[in-house]
Amino acid sequence: MQFQVQIKLLFNNVIKTTDTLKKKGYSIFATQDWHPLNHVSFYTNHKEKKAFETIKINQKTQVLWPPHCVQGTENAKVLVDNNLFSASCIVRKGQNPNSYSGFKDDGGQTTDLAQILEKNGIKKVIIYGIATDYCVKATAIDALSAGFKVIVIESLCKGVSSDTTAKALLEMKEKGITILKNLDLEKI
Repeated sequence: MQFQVQIKLLFNNVIKTTDTLKKKGYSIFATQDWHPLNHVSFYTNHKEKKAFETIKINQKTQVLWPPHCVQGTENAKVLVDNNLFSASCIVRKGQNPNSYSGFKDDGGQTTDLAQILEKNGIKKVIIYGIATDYCVKATAIDALSAGFKVIVIESLCKGVSSDTTAKALLEMKEKGITILKNLDLEKI
């Protein structure tokens, strides 16, 4: 199946699932990549580098990505129907330095996500989205570290590669994160 078709199916399922959860009374929160045009993770900001090559930044390996989710552009909009979210339920991440996690950036600076969840009495988070092997994994692990029960819905996620996705799912499971193949309201 073509990648674009897979992504379209994924987003349609994400919209449907998010709407279902909202109608069942679940609080809906989202993270949003919000990168400046000169973001350190964009390969276009490194001479003679290509997408998906790596560099070292502060002793950490950084994958170089194609420019995406650039602040103020159509590409940066939350990818699901914005009627599902209120403005206070979208946490922006990835301004500088890089950030895969919705809870903190690579420099350790925290976002408001944990506080927002705690303020709303949330004890368990259901995580899905892109990319399984980067943002989903980092957010899930940081949610667990922050004391939340964490469930990842595998069919509502898409990784960058099958190899790194399989490793990410195994790592999350080994850390105690529940991985469900599909959304099952009775299991969450």
